[in-house]
Amino acid sequence: MTTNRLRQLIAEGGRAIGGWCTTPSALNAETLGRLGYDYVCVDCQHGLIGYDAMWPLLSAISGTGATPIVRVPFNHTPWMGRALDAGAEAVVVPMVNSREDAERAAAACRYAPEGVRSFGPVRAGLHLNDGATPAEVNRQVMCLVMIETVQAVEAAEEICATPGVDGVYVGPADLAISMGVQFGHEPLPAAHAEAIDHVATVCAANGIVAGIHTGGGSDARAALERGFQMATVGTDAGIFRRAAATELAAARGDDADGPAGIY
Repeated sequence: MTTNRLRQLIAEGGRAIGGWCTTPSALNAETLGRLGYDYVCVDCQHGLIGYDAMWPLLSAISGTGATPIVRVPFNHTPWMGRALDAGAEAVVVPMVNSREDAERAAAACRYAPEGVRSFGPVRAGLHLNDGATPAEVNRQVMCLVMIETVQAVEAAEEICATPGVDGVYVGPADLAISMGVQFGHEPLPAAHAEAIDHVATVCAANGIVAGIHTGGGSDARAALERGFQMATVGTDAGIFRRAAATELAAARGDDADGPAGIY
């Protein structure tokens, strides 16, 4: 049985910086892990990654020091189990707006009697499930639910208090859209910033992880300084786009920076 290094890092008081793959490139996933990111998430919601492309990325990540995570497409019970069976050690579940939603997500990540995950670990049998009892596996995997709407912010206390929810991952873009405010420019509108900080505060009060998606290294550092324990630096596609545009501008003698954007 292996250990979920992300869970261990945060339990020891550490802060986790992550990478995010939206392209079906095992090389990108492995590169992020080898560079020293604490976790790498394979995005099956907004990314260009289906199930058959997902597991090779998890395999590439597991050979590095990073914890492999999957963002599932939606809060549908079979998806969480399939991601964990393929070797994910944590799942990010989008659009969780209520305690009921949170309970469904948490149950899908745990074997009975704590949940409804069906037993069939496949790749996970080489890692977290190797020689471990279902109860031991339940204590290693992580269920991270997304708060990304006004409704979810209003229900943050009951979501964060749901048994089996290990943390919240804030989706700032969808939250901004839900609030009807502009997103992508600093400083954030006051109401948007207050909503994000409120979620972090409620997470701390309930002893669970507060995570957030950001647009770059400086944004991730600021989030960690504001009390978040997990911060994603950006996506592989976004990092490539910005770097490619910056190098092109340098070659042409332009002063323009690369394009903004987290996706």
